[in-house]
Amino acid sequence: MIGPSEVVASFDDPADNLAFDEALLRAAPEAPVLWIWRNTDAVVVGRGQKIEREVKADVCAADGVPVLRRASGGGTVFHDPGNLNITLVLPGLGLAAKAVKPLEALGELMTATVAELGLPSRLGDRGLFVGDAKLCGFAVFRTRTGLLAHSTLLVSTAAERVGRYLTSAPADPRPLDSHRSPVASLAEHGLRKGVAEVTAAVRVAAAARLGELATRKPSAEEREWHRSLRHTRYGYPEWHSEGAQRPASQG
Repeated sequence: MIGPSEVVASFDDPADNLAFDEALLRAAPEAPVLWIWRNTDAVVVGRGQKIEREVKADVCAADGVPVLRRASGGGTVFHDPGNLNITLVLPGLGLAAKAVKPLEALGELMTATVAELGLPSRLGDRGLFVGDAKLCGFAVFRTRTGLLAHSTLLVSTAAERVGRYLTSAPADPRPLDSHRSPVASLAEHGLRKGVAEVTAAVRVAAAARLGELATRKPSAEEREWHRSLRHTRYGYPEWHSEGAQRPASQG
């Protein structure tokens, strides 16, 4: 019987990590999959967002911080090694998939994680808050065969770093704009935990909700999807700048 699993994988290039994030969903797992990962410095916009409305592109360019695009919706986030990413992939097919609420499942997981670390929190608009400050941001992506929800968790990333690269709310709000909120990390809330300790808390919370997780390496199908998505999307500059895939004529 196939049960829930935690896949162990990491890549040096943030674009490779984003490609693998989507590959986990495209591989259509038969049971829940958890992936816990980190990026080097990068700004990641949602699938349909406009970079000029979200990102201080000149500051990113000056600091050598890439601006990348993911497949899910949601708002723009800043990644660095002090920000933990949690991906949860849930199987779902046809009408049955419509009853699955991936954001709710992810919200429960992250609430339990933060409680495990000893910090009270509340679920808000696509994220987890401590007081008025956002600690986790959520996004979701659905296909015919499954659902992906992922979260950031600010472990030690300073709020000033986030503000350095992301714009303030535009004067003419649009539906796809990020919902700007003040942010604060676990460290800024006085909870100075290392990434290993926070990762362990995620695993405890996930096992309580999903069942015992078998640790494994990426499957052959996940590796093949990763290679394909790296070619058609995440290794193609126009995907990140405009959301356009590589034309078939370009091989």
